[in-house]
Amino acid sequence: MSKMLIRVDAELTDELAGAYPYLTARHQRASTTLTGDVADQQELQGLLSLLNSLGISVLEVVTIPDDD
Repeated sequence: MSKMLIRVDAELTDELAGAYPYLTARHQRASTTLTGDVADQQELQGLLSLLNSLGISVLEVVTIPDDD
């Protein structure tokens, strides 16, 4: 499992952000940053595909290092 940060160029509704309860949504003007644990590459691809199907452009995807 990897902690990820995903920044999109839209303000996601609470309903859409709630579709992934393991991610925390932080809204900025005209963008949203989602952070949380993503189980694997397949789950990440599913999330990115959903955002794309809704016409939401992904600006950035970053793996956040563990705090070991």
